[in-house]
Amino acid sequence: MERARRVLAVIPARGGSKGVPGKNLAPVGGVPLVVRAVRACLAAGHVTEVVVSTDDDAIAAAALAAGAEVVVRPGSLAGDTASSEAAVLHALDALDVRADEPGTVLLVQCTSPFVTGEDVDGVARAVLDGADTAVTVAAFHGFVWREEGAEQDAPGATPAVTPPTGSDSAAPAVTPAPGSDGATPAVTPPPGSEGAAPADPPPPGARNGTGVNHDKATRPRRQDRPEDLLETGAAYAMDVAGFRRHRHRFFGRTALVRTDPARVLEVDDPRDLERARALAPLLDTAGLPTRGDVDAVVLDFDGTQTDDRVLIDAEGRETVAVHRGDGLGIAALRDAGILLLILSTEQNPVVAARARKLRIPVLHGVDRKDLALKQWCAEQSVDPSRVLYVGNDVNDLPCFALAGWPVAVADAHGSVRAAARATTRTPGGHGAVREVATWLLGPNLHSPTPLPPTPEPLLSDPTPLLSTPAPHPVPTAHSTRTPLNTL
Repeated sequence: MERARRVLAVIPARGGSKGVPGKNLAPVGGVPLVVRAVRACLAAGHVTEVVVSTDDDAIAAAALAAGAEVVVRPGSLAGDTASSEAAVLHALDALDVRADEPGTVLLVQCTSPFVTGEDVDGVARAVLDGADTAVTVAAFHGFVWREEGAEQDAPGATPAVTPPTGSDSAAPAVTPAPGSDGATPAVTPPPGSEGAAPADPPPPGARNGTGVNHDKATRPRRQDRPEDLLETGAAYAMDVAGFRRHRHRFFGRTALVRTDPARVLEVDDPRDLERARALAPLLDTAGLPTRGDVDAVVLDFDGTQTDDRVLIDAEGRETVAVHRGDGLGIAALRDAGILLLILSTEQNPVVAARARKLRIPVLHGVDRKDLALKQWCAEQSVDPSRVLYVGNDVNDLPCFALAGWPVAVADAHGSVRAAARATTRTPGGHGAVREVATWLLGPNLHSPTPLPPTPEPLLSDPTPLLSTPAPHPVPTAHSTRTPLNTL
């Protein structure tokens, strides 16, 4: 049977989290976890509405900006013991949808940063096609163990291994040796043992490892074992009428929707968050910007166009190494009509010389890079959300918050990589800027849809950067600290 096509996705995202404070706003790949969940739901073709249930104003603002509706959850449903089902039921009631009830409701968890639109679509489609409930699962081939101790083996405790169907014994099933009468298990005694006496009992309080999904006496090959499926914790779907009646996420016939095991990760503690951030550059490749996303590229200098090292001679003159590939990429971006700017905290003739060589504007000697970037965007009539900013260290974070495409080089500081929306595979000073250029223009640095060249901005004060004439004068703008013509 096919159910009503109205599908509501609910994303519970409370503000309190003891394991990872502020978890639902923690960035992975430069995008807060709650926003990643909203985007996955919006990308699902069967989902008609996306709602974030929260008790936190900052989460609500992020959800609204990402395109979701918000239901304010009462404090009684936002504590550590509140269930996700309670949040979904509250959202259904708060939306006052009974007159036009959705046929299917989804529960999508922020704690699964790599949930995809396909995952969300899969569970929705399963219920639309007749299942009562659905859940994302991934193939799992591990041997699961449980550690049992004397304190756990109290009367009435559940055994670690369930005996075979029809068995009246709690002992694990063991295949008798060929030719035996079935009474004695086939167990080979250790060398030197007569095999008659049983093993000594473990000392009081000792703990013993027992198999949960296997008999530890045998080790079948992976291909000889039944395939287990691991619940991913990412996405669930329920028939609304049945959900209201049963008030939990699994009832009736449950469809298992397979997903990529490589994308299975739940953020429950800080180590999970670090793993997610390390995996984001590998799993978020579909989220790299394209030419249609970007009108301007703004580049930090030290650590982004260099390897962050400085050589100083006896007279105090500084020398840095840059990458020719970066120069090629910048030239291709300029020829494609993309606005370019170098933005650096350091007041250094090296920065000016490099900008002059590349024939792009430079702002350096800047105390507040974010204010300088905001002013430059206003002067150039560029929407900051269409600016790609490349940086490597904590002084770039304010610009990351302003730019629509914050990008970290591969060897950037950890906090910078965490805040980035994309991360290069190449370290700073080794061709990272060229890599960014390939995202926008393709591997051959040829824009498939070149735009008409945009005239480079002129100096408000057209004083040359250096006292010696430059072969290619560089358009510049004023610093927020000192004018560039003081070099």
